[in-house]
Amino acid sequence: MTERAWEMVQGEIAEVASRTPHEVAEVVAQLSDLQILLDKATPDDDENPVAAFNHLYWTITSTILDHLNQGAFRDPEFLTVLDVEFAKRYFNAIRLWGRSAAQTPEAWKVLFRQIDNKGIRSLPAAIAGVNAHVNYDLPFAVVRTWELLGTDYSSEPQHQDYLHVNEIFYEKIPQLRRGYLSTWQLVIDRLNGPLDDWYEDRAVEIARDIAWMDAKRLWAMRGSPERIGRAGTSLDHHTALIGWALLSPLCAMLQ
Repeated sequence: MTERAWEMVQGEIAEVASRTPHEVAEVVAQLSDLQILLDKATPDDDENPVAAFNHLYWTITSTILDHLNQGAFRDPEFLTVLDVEFAKRYFNAIRLWGRSAAQTPEAWKVLFRQIDNKGIRSLPAAIAGVNAHVNYDLPFAVVRTWELLGTDYSSEPQHQDYLHVNEIFYEKIPQLRRGYLSTWQLVIDRLNGPLDDWYEDRAVEIARDIAWMDAKRLWAMRGSPERIGRAGTSLDHHTALIGWALLSPLCAMLQ
């Protein structure tokens, strides 16, 4: 890759993406700094696909931080480590894309390649980003969290905290989706009532359930780096295929 992936903000994005967060508040701040730079990367396009996902990610993570501060999680250490490890994979993908497309996960290339595509609207772009982050990154982040904490999938409090994040998506999805819609889409959205909210919440819930099952599968392979490598490659390619479909013209028209 020879072109400057992030255009005039290449250096600034690389600097922000290279920071290592240790707390959820630091993740929120890092996402906020990235949002400013991603918006600057395409000043003539107010629907920058990567910025659209980053905004969604910032919104969800900010709400997770609020819930943490309110004592809503049974094992706050687990949730904190998971949130940080999860975010580090996204930041690393952004850093890699700015340096070497060949090293960037296929799951993320699908979205990053569209940064200058004015035909990609914010809603399908945000969904494609969720696909890459949940279906590809989340299983590995969960496994890394278990390793760091010396736990595994048998911890019921941890699993309940993991499921609590689904409730945060359910809380935020309606306003996020409507913020991405054009005037005529908003009319259709009102006609559909709560159906779209229910469908999209179920999609997130199912994806996160699958990610938890994939993490358990990867955990069972932890003694075999070769098997984990093959599983990771397969998961990356599968997630990239879903992302490509989500950003295809036909699918985008339906969102």
